[in-house]
Order: sequence, then C-alpha cells, then structure tokens
Amino acid sequence: MSDASDTDDIESIREQKKEQLQSELSGESPDEPVHVEDGDHFADLTGEGVVLVDFHADWCGPCQMLEPTVEAIAAETAATVAKVDVDEHQALAQQFNVQGVPTLILFADGEAVEQVVGVQDKGTLVDLIEQYS
Repeated sequence: MSDASDTDDIESIREQKKEQLQSELSGESPDEPVHVEDGDHFADLTGEGVVLVDFHADWCGPCQMLEPTVEAIAAETAATVAKVDVDEHQALAQQFNVQGVPTLILFADGEAVEQVVGVQDKGTLVDLIEQYS
C-alpha cells in the first residue's frame, strides 16, 4: 500500500529525469551534476562537448569536501559535470586508471584530456574547463 509521500517522491523523480533529458536533448549542460548510471550512460555523457567527471565515493571525506565545488561548476560553467561512484562502477574506475578518490577527469569531445587527483579549488577547475570550451 503506497502513501502520498511515495507518490510525491516518484513524481519528483520523474520531473527531474524529464528536465535532465530535455536539457541533454537541447544541447545545454545540466545545472547540476549528473550521476552516471552505467557504462552506456557514461559514454553518452562524455561523447561530445566538455565534461568534467568526478570519480568519488560516499565514504570519502575529501570527496564530500569537493561536492560544493563540483555543484558550483555544474551551475556556473558550460561544461557538463558527471559523477561516478567508484564503488558502484568499478569497471569505469579501472578503465580510467582511477587509483584514488576524488579523481577528476576532463573530457573534450569524447577524449580524456586532463586528470587531477585530490581536492581542487574552483578556480583551477574552471581554468581547465575554459581551456577546452
């Protein structure tokens, strides 16, 4: 038996997914980080344009410190920001030789062009993105 809050949650998730798909289809970058669901989703996200990928883990303190910076970059730059949970997507982490978290990889038109490990300040990341935008 479902209650009203479950229905509201489902509607909220549907609305978020709808907005995300519309922004992806319109060529705009989302204003918030996109959580990678699987390898195909990752390939779709990183296939074109400038994409900053944050390889992170929920248990990682530095990853949590970096979260507000990553969110600000998603909102304030033309780049798409994708988040990959290394515990859920170990194959992706291995594919890109992620040895520690947080690891940030910048993709430009499908190619990994920059990789930085550890907490970075917003200015450094914005400068990297602007080099490829």
